[in-house]
Amino acid sequence: MHHKFISMINKFILLLILGALSGGAIAADYPNKPIVIITPFPPGSTSDLIPRLVSQVMTKSMGVTVLVENRPGANGSVGANKVVNSPADGYTVLLATTGVLAINQWIYPKLSYSPEKDFDPVINAAATPNMIVVHPSVKADNLNELIALAKSKPGELSFASAGNGSTSHLCGETLKATTGIDIVHIPYQGPAPAMQDVLGGRVSIMCDNFSNVIQHVRAGRLKAIVITSKEKSAKSGDIPTSGDLGIPDLEAGIWYGFVVPAGTPKDIISKLNMEFAKALHDPEVTQKLDSIGLKIIADQPEVFRNFIAKEATRMQKVVKASGAQIN
Repeated sequence: MHHKFISMINKFILLLILGALSGGAIAADYPNKPIVIITPFPPGSTSDLIPRLVSQVMTKSMGVTVLVENRPGANGSVGANKVVNSPADGYTVLLATTGVLAINQWIYPKLSYSPEKDFDPVINAAATPNMIVVHPSVKADNLNELIALAKSKPGELSFASAGNGSTSHLCGETLKATTGIDIVHIPYQGPAPAMQDVLGGRVSIMCDNFSNVIQHVRAGRLKAIVITSKEKSAKSGDIPTSGDLGIPDLEAGIWYGFVVPAGTPKDIISKLNMEFAKALHDPEVTQKLDSIGLKIIADQPEVFRNFIAKEATRMQKVVKASGAQIN
């Protein structure tokens, strides 16, 4: 009986050792099949552009195909859920924005995922401030003129957003709160369809991220009103910031990071962090992102984790002040 017990313990220890070795072997063998980056918004915006740019570089660097799959809906929650319910093996990655990781938990009474518990951060890729733009038919060329126009027509001007609780929605609400104007919010399923209706003149105003709108401003399809940032960007030219205009509280922007399901092995996260950083610093990728005013961050996983926690606390206050809520 004693020998049987010892034998069972030895077998158990052997199984643990084999398990640990096989886990190490799996990690050393990573990656050996395609990696999928889920972007939780429709095609046609920065949240789609960043993963598509880096995936091309990573495919060459990692020796496996890195695919991008759009899973839009519910301000990024649909795509986030897809990743949460995927194996924690490094083969499914989420492109995660400010909304997905720092806003949704404050606007949805019952969010189907926990930004803190369900994901392990890989890297914060890039960030950009927002910019308030108007259709050329709007008779306002600067913020003072836009405020005066809105006050002369309360409830008549509308602003588009990427969805309830998105950074573009919260920016519009902050504009209302800081200037005392009455404009109507029209939410869309993502920034690209919202922008299409602003370009078509069906909606007057949008406060979308700089990188999404700058090409339309440069082409004369939209008028730039103000960049919602305290600091000026090298790419902003003579467009004033809210800091320049003495309204520092009119601040909004967005960051784009990559996360994986919680419990993904640390060495796989390190490998992904290194590959994403390498892709972000590829000269062609850097040039493309820089040209649309994106600041590359490419930090370490724990730095990104601490940043997400701080941003969640900051955005809780912004959401509370805006009154944004999704039932």
